[in-house]
Amino acid sequence: MARIDINRSGEMEVFVRVVECGGFSAAARALRMTPSAVSKLIARLESRLGARLVNRSTRAFQLTAEGRNFYERAMSILIAMEEAERSAGAGDEPVGRIRLNTSASYATHILSPILPEFLGRYPRVSIDIVQTDMVVDLLAERTDVAVRAGPMKSSSLIARKLGDTAMVVVAAPSYLARFGVPRTIEDLDGHSRLGFGYVRAVEGWPLRKGAETVIVPTLGRVQASDGEGLRYLAIGGSGLVRLSAFTVREDIAAGRLVPVLEDLNPGDREAFYAIHTGQAGPLPSRVRVLLDFLAEQGRVD
Repeated sequence: MARIDINRSGEMEVFVRVVECGGFSAAARALRMTPSAVSKLIARLESRLGARLVNRSTRAFQLTAEGRNFYERAMSILIAMEEAERSAGAGDEPVGRIRLNTSASYATHILSPILPEFLGRYPRVSIDIVQTDMVVDLLAERTDVAVRAGPMKSSSLIARKLGDTAMVVVAAPSYLARFGVPRTIEDLDGHSRLGFGYVRAVEGWPLRKGAETVIVPTLGRVQASDGEGLRYLAIGGSGLVRLSAFTVREDIAAGRLVPVLEDLNPGDREAFYAIHTGQAGPLPSRVRVLLDFLAEQGRVD
């Protein structure tokens, strides 16, 4: 039987911390070790594996292809070890902390109303919610689940669809009173069209023009990094905005926002997904129950 090396998990933890911190010195500070000790440990790990994991230089820290592969596998193993320890102490009951990355719009309009029920079902599960519309690296950010809108690119991520939502162009009554109600694509030339401050799958608003669908670019003096920011800008009278219907449904009912250009709406819908990494092995129970709950209660349609 091969000798069991009880230090292997420790080596993995140090290597993972080096990657997450972006270098030996930063990892040493986080681990309360000396940089030389961290460097020697990584060198010993590389020697045992027979592969270079990190390209070292005085100016940059860069993972090799072997290093990236080992990092992902090490993360999978460490997560499985953590889950095994939790399961041993808690039976089949989900327990532990979930890091959830989601847009502010989904967190505000879908997640917040249903979260008390989830916490009531699973009293030993805690959730850290990180709100951003930007796409993040789940492994690098130590994220368990992310809720994202738009088409899914083929990758190692596994997605569970949470439905799809209609899109609508809206504006505040005060804005329309000042600048008029646009009825054609040409009318938009005189309007502030609020947009996102980052690259999206479709840059602009799809609108019908005869039998075709054209993309009208956003052109406003203000941009925002998330849908909730754009929603509040629209309510305040800063311009027109095109958002998911579920985020403005209550505003329309209350008269804070008014739909416009509905005759030009092409009827496209935006899909939402709960995604997680496709790492080997079973999902941690805490992650599985959250995915099941979102598929049940957290749909956008």
